[in-house]
Amino acid sequence: MKALAIYLMCGRQTPELAAAAVEGGADLVELGFPFSDPLADGPVIRRAAERALAEGMRTAACLECLAEVRERVEVPLVPMTYASLLEAYGYDRFAADAAAAGATSLIVADLPAGERPDLRRIQLVAPTSTDERLLLAAEQTDGWLYLVTLTGTTGARDRLSPALAGLVARARVVTDSPLYAGFGIATPEQAASAAQLADGVVVGSRAVEVAEGGPGALREYVRSLRTAIDAETRVAAPR
Repeated sequence: MKALAIYLMCGRQTPELAAAAVEGGADLVELGFPFSDPLADGPVIRRAAERALAEGMRTAACLECLAEVRERVEVPLVPMTYASLLEAYGYDRFAADAAAAGATSLIVADLPAGERPDLRRIQLVAPTSTDERLLLAAEQTDGWLYLVTLTGTTGARDRLSPALAGLVARARVVTDSPLYAGFGIATPEQAASAAQLADGVVVGSRAVEVAEGGPGALREYVRSLRTAIDAETRVAAPR
């Protein structure tokens, strides 16, 4: 079965939202730790970060949110943030505190492979990554490799990036780790198409938008993604 990862921004409602996402079929939840200058994020997640910061969601509060989510779900939980936050908090301290709160790994969007190799984290690669960078990221990634499907920031797109197929092919050459595709995936159809190529699909901006409608809306949206991915996987499976 192909994996489905859902991104949510840390906030007061997040534990309930995360539980709803898992009920809808999410296999993994990424938890955004808000940052004032999120270079990799588009307008939806930027606005969510601004709201979270206005709520007082600083690092300590986000770690508490992570712990509350862990009390409600059993799937892997992965904080996603930026290097400046870890620099201020302390890299080793953050890794230890996140693990203690229930994190299974970590994503640092702007920390390239090769930087701080002692920090266990999921590495990101993009269509513009050189073969050398792709190999380094594959060697250092923790559990799975995050394929950024396009050049640009997070956010829904009209269609799945045509660059994904080539990036998957290049990654398959250098690693046996699972490949999860994210950025620009919003609809069930896009998720199913991505699942044809990759081992998992990450949905962020659209999930954050839907979550504004509450847990029930998010549960149904995630269920629609899960249904489409599973249907496509069954069709593609050898008989």
